[in-house]
Amino acid sequence: MAERSQYVTLGVGDEIFATPVARVQEILDVRPIARLPRAPDNLLGMIDVRGQGVPVLDLRLTLGMPGAVDTENTRFVVLLVEGPEGPVTLGLRADRVFEVTVLDSDDLDPPPSVSAGWSDHCIEGIGRRNGQFVTVLDLDRLLGNSALLASRAA
Repeated sequence: MAERSQYVTLGVGDEIFATPVARVQEILDVRPIARLPRAPDNLLGMIDVRGQGVPVLDLRLTLGMPGAVDTENTRFVVLLVEGPEGPVTLGLRADRVFEVTVLDSDDLDPPPSVSAGWSDHCIEGIGRRNGQFVTVLDLDRLLGNSALLASRAA
């Protein structure tokens, strides 16, 4: 039997998102963020990860959701994304991280095509975990432009 794709599942509000586990470098508790002047709203600032400055994006704001305060469940997920100028290490602030898991099926449903004005550019597909919908994020498309901004800010 072929190896199933593994994902890290993240909670943002009441929604469940997933990212391929191969992209995740580590998951960190909240730590101090150095704010950057005139940064885009979703770029929270920089954190130190073993001596490397890593820009942190708020996943809520990046997805167009309202911001929220940190809780004991808030985590920074450190990821490797493909930016326009090559690989970039980024942190994503998520409300919570659930688990490393496989989805119910390796086949993802395509994003719904409900409106020509709706942008599905950040969704790789829709899967299910224990019967619940899980939105699998396309990190390169979602964060590629932010990665460029963040790498310039660093």
